[in-house]
Amino acid sequence: MKILYHESSQTFHLQNDSISYIMTILPGGHLAQLYFGRRITDREEFGYLLETSLRSQAAFPNDDGRGYSLEHLKLEYPEYGCSDFRQGAYEIRHENGSRLTDFIYEGHDITPGKPSLPGLPATYTEDDSEAETLTIHLADKVSGLKLDLLYTIFSEGGIIARSAAISNTGEKAVHVERAMSMSLDLPDAAYDMITLNGSWARERIPETRRLSHGLQGVESLRGQSSHQHNPFVALKRPNADERNGEAIGFSLVYSGNFLAQVQVDNYDVTRVMIGINPTWFDWQLAPGESFQTPEAVIVYSSTGLNGMSQTYHRLYQKRLARGYWRDRVRPILINNWEATYFNFNESKLLSIAEKAKECGVELFVLDDGWFGERRNDYAGLGDWYPAASLLPHGLAGLAERIEAMGLKFGLWIEPEMVNPNSDLFRAHPDWILHLPDRKPSLSRHQLVLDFSRKEVVDHIHGMIAGILRGAKISYIKWDFNRSLTECGSAALPAERQGEVFHRYVLGVYDLYDRLTKEFPDVLFESCAGGGGRFDPGMLYYAPQAWCSDDTDAVERMSIQYGSSFVYPLSSTGSHVSAVPNHQVNRVTPLKTRADVAFFGTYGYELDLNKLTEEEQKMVTRYTVFMKRYRELIQFGTFYRLVSPIETDSCAWMVVSEDKKEAIFAYYRILNRPNMGFERVKLEGLLPGESYGVWSYQSEDVPPEGILRGSFYGDELMNAGFIVSDLASSKVGDNVLEASDFISRIYHLKA
Repeated sequence: MKILYHESSQTFHLQNDSISYIMTILPGGHLAQLYFGRRITDREEFGYLLETSLRSQAAFPNDDGRGYSLEHLKLEYPEYGCSDFRQGAYEIRHENGSRLTDFIYEGHDITPGKPSLPGLPATYTEDDSEAETLTIHLADKVSGLKLDLLYTIFSEGGIIARSAAISNTGEKAVHVERAMSMSLDLPDAAYDMITLNGSWARERIPETRRLSHGLQGVESLRGQSSHQHNPFVALKRPNADERNGEAIGFSLVYSGNFLAQVQVDNYDVTRVMIGINPTWFDWQLAPGESFQTPEAVIVYSSTGLNGMSQTYHRLYQKRLARGYWRDRVRPILINNWEATYFNFNESKLLSIAEKAKECGVELFVLDDGWFGERRNDYAGLGDWYPAASLLPHGLAGLAERIEAMGLKFGLWIEPEMVNPNSDLFRAHPDWILHLPDRKPSLSRHQLVLDFSRKEVVDHIHGMIAGILRGAKISYIKWDFNRSLTECGSAALPAERQGEVFHRYVLGVYDLYDRLTKEFPDVLFESCAGGGGRFDPGMLYYAPQAWCSDDTDAVERMSIQYGSSFVYPLSSTGSHVSAVPNHQVNRVTPLKTRADVAFFGTYGYELDLNKLTEEEQKMVTRYTVFMKRYRELIQFGTFYRLVSPIETDSCAWMVVSEDKKEAIFAYYRILNRPNMGFERVKLEGLLPGESYGVWSYQSEDVPPEGILRGSFYGDELMNAGFIVSDLASSKVGDNVLEASDFISRIYHLKA
């Protein structure tokens, strides 16, 4: 890994074993993009990559008209309005109404390691040898504004982390109306674009489309990264797949409104941008102030989409997530929400916990309804004190009883919200997000607290910290159940109302930061009505997230499959729930529900007392299985094998770091009579190593499974592993019920 600067050609080359990122300073001082992709050999001068041939109707950023047109160049952080007619990376409104700012190169620094971003989550290093950072300093001579572009290259993997910082060293205030975290121009448009789309209960479903001329992309204007679109976009060559080919991912470490945009111009140059959504964004920058954009993480892979995803997994698992739980296997939990909803008391909770302990569960989580007057979702949000009528011994007493059983105790909170029917709202009605003379919208019978105000964040911090100090709480599920509307603040003047969306997110980060530092051993899980804020920004504070409110095993295959494009299994909250499923009313086998939920943090959303004795024995077997293999599953290398979105099957696997052990899962969603033959080609194994393969296809097999045979790694990866027997009614002496929604787990060991 190294960052090279060639003075003679004014060229920068960021390079490691996987990638090269090359840019140059143009004669006029603008920064031009030359190359991004697979590593190439360094040379003193890459000027041949600068295509300056003029096209018709060009405009020139200098007086003599004989230089270059920015419209026809690939640029690093472009601006609309100075001979480039494409979308710009930034837009700044000056006091005189002008929106033209011409940033010109002033200098640069190359430093070991990676700087933190003030008030924002970002990837990090633990040793300066892990990365190098290039900071390019640019300035606008007319306004006195400065622009720093930050580029960090990590020593391993095709990773570039980028962000931008704008500083006002002039004498007049300006308004930053657009500030993307990065822009990258690519020399052609022969790409398919992949985005992760959906809605509540069907989040992050991959969608692929061919790039076309003009603008395409995804965004959120909900005040959160959203169920609808994830802050991620990937470009892959049309012939690339999970195993092979070129893919580039763009992921934003941010939890609020975002824009991920791809523009193809009339010369087939592709411009990719990702950052804060400019709609309703207007940041007043007074003299002496600076604005820092969130971080964007670019990943290049020459080994297909799995290669891209695995790079994100390693980085986000080890150098984005932090703290005590980063490298630890996650406890198997049971959550009472789908077991009881609001209908519970202390004795009912204890009965659920007792049975869970018998079945091997390690953590009991008390969900919504434990506080204030919260007997339904119409009241109580914001009043964070235990309801004495439900918990006569308080949270401390309940936690002690749970711990006495040998379980840890966890708690659900929704600290950013308030019901109109609450003591908090009656005391501070101006503490909600709202606009003057406008009636605020209700969603789920609740309003949003104004986290752009420090006094509001301080108040909520005091209440939540008091709860954590007063009881033995090992886990917090932090929920966020509605989008932001009427996003205004009573504490900000009119000219700063465009800052509220971003200031809100900064307030959320501030509260997370304070609580996680004060209670470092507590496992925080983020949640937003399920997967509405499943993003890299949250992972910086909470190492796992509730993947979706949809707990149906079949739906979860697609949701977890799509989530894995960016997010590691250790970050994916996945539970077994009751049937008929509460979201889709589908009945799936208990084994299939467990086999899907294994590939995440694993837990239960039901009352185990309501299962049959045989089912309870099965649950015990599943917790034993998960405890045995969870380190491999949660921290191994994950491969997508068969897509449940494109077929009636699903397959994936996790491989140990030394490649000598693996867990392979196959699911058949819909069965058919007299089906054909089917093989799945495995990944990540040692070609010449012989692997024993054990299956867990029925409930009467021994704990280690049934040995299916021994196979060489290259056989399993090239000839494939036969799964046709799942359509049969008999495998040897073991009878299978061939039906819909069946699954099998295989353990491979060299």
